[in-house]
Amino acid sequence: MLTRKASATPPRRLAPVIVALLIAPAPALAAPGDLAAYARARVAEADGAVADAARDYAHVLADRPNDTVLALRSYREAVRAGDDALADRAAAALAAQKALPSDAALLALASAAHDGDRAAATAALARLDGDRLRILAAPLRGWLALDAGGDPFAALATVPDEPVARRFAAETRALLLVATGRVDEGLAAVRALGGDDLAAFDERVAAARLLIGQGKSDAARALLTEGAGALRIEPRRAAKPTLAFGAAHLFTRVAADLAAGDAGPLTYTLLRAALRADPGNDRARLLLSGVLARDDALDAGLAVLDAIPADSAYASIAATGRVQMLAEAGRDEAAMAALARLTVAPGAPDGDVQRLADLYMQLDQPARAVPLYKRLVERAGERGDWADWLQYGAALDGAGQWPAARGALERAVALGPDEPLALNHLGYALILHRERMAAAQAMLEKAAALKPDDAAIADSLGWALYLRGQAARALPLVQRAAMADPANAEIGEHLGDLYWQAGRRFEARYAWTAARETAAAPDIARLTGKIDRGPTE
Repeated sequence: MLTRKASATPPRRLAPVIVALLIAPAPALAAPGDLAAYARARVAEADGAVADAARDYAHVLADRPNDTVLALRSYREAVRAGDDALADRAAAALAAQKALPSDAALLALASAAHDGDRAAATAALARLDGDRLRILAAPLRGWLALDAGGDPFAALATVPDEPVARRFAAETRALLLVATGRVDEGLAAVRALGGDDLAAFDERVAAARLLIGQGKSDAARALLTEGAGALRIEPRRAAKPTLAFGAAHLFTRVAADLAAGDAGPLTYTLLRAALRADPGNDRARLLLSGVLARDDALDAGLAVLDAIPADSAYASIAATGRVQMLAEAGRDEAAMAALARLTVAPGAPDGDVQRLADLYMQLDQPARAVPLYKRLVERAGERGDWADWLQYGAALDGAGQWPAARGALERAVALGPDEPLALNHLGYALILHRERMAAAQAMLEKAAALKPDDAAIADSLGWALYLRGQAARALPLVQRAAMADPANAEIGEHLGDLYWQAGRRFEARYAWTAARETAAAPDIARLTGKIDRGPTE
């Protein structure tokens, strides 16, 4: 077979963005300056430099306002960057070409709500009818009716017969009951919504702000202290029952559901609209910062966090969020510097203590997490549950305080005898410390039966079987765990050890090499040694 001789100078690869510029449909730009600005905008957009991208799109759009492709790109990047002037200008250009995206109505509504322009708000709401965003129309009309002194509940009766639409209408009805002074009925409706997730807690925070606005701070505090509370914050600003408040809350509520996935145009529009309607909406800022960071726009996300004032109820969450965002982006030095500035006062709320302790564990500093988890356990007293003791025990174990850790983990299992996580952690820790091996294996078998699809539990049980001389039973479990969680370096290393023991040396080295790609720095040298020489034990 003939082969081409390799060139002494390999061809230079084109950056993906430049390739896209060459092959993708682009605006018909004539002037060289326009083309250069457009190219800069596309590159900046891909690099997450959202402000730079918006600036260059604005320059090109000024010269070519009738170009639909350019106007749409300008609109999307303006929303992402929070450039309201450019977003409105691009939206106007798209409207003139009858190409305006439906979500632009949310920004128009937000501006009208903020300005108290009910006529403009009504017109914006009409654009939602018959569109995919119609599920938001009835709740928004309810707030608009209340804002205008009308009957908000009549508007809610127009909700489409769709599960999501009915859910948003039920949440809005609960808040409207509180807003109209039917407090007992409203709080009962809030509680009836159930759940202990972020959405449920955001609903309670919104109700609490309305209560504070009515001078009912004690009722607000009582509402927020029921259950664990996902964010565990206490709002410091009252809320007036206006369209601006209702729209901002609803947009943030929907965006919170969407933000867990990949960032999309609608998520950005909802969050920017929430901030237009209520510029003090720090919950929206928290969500927006995370969305930007996951969308390769970390610096823009950090800038959004900077806008959360020190006296905000969300300030401590923003501070820990900054560390987490930096760490996840691989900016370890900056993350550690930001972490070093974080403290919690002796009387700090449990939520602040919890977040900082969790952050220490995430950044592999369990010794610093131990006193914080201990504080939470002691505060909880008899109310403490298995999860409180599990996290305390895990921190003690990570900090090298095994006897104390064993006691805490045993307490976790005693409080949660059928909790797979507690069983797995104690069982695996006992196996690693070579204590009560038979009992540990029994715990892990029970955990696996309770949660058969959990990769970590399957790996723990497989490792226990291996250490107890049952390699044939262990291998399929660890193989399954590695397939379910291929980025887990510990599971990958276990798989390599099992392959080696079975005489499958090539597969062992392959597994260790894969594990090394995602391993923490202290583990890389050990894995390299195994790849080169095999296990030393």
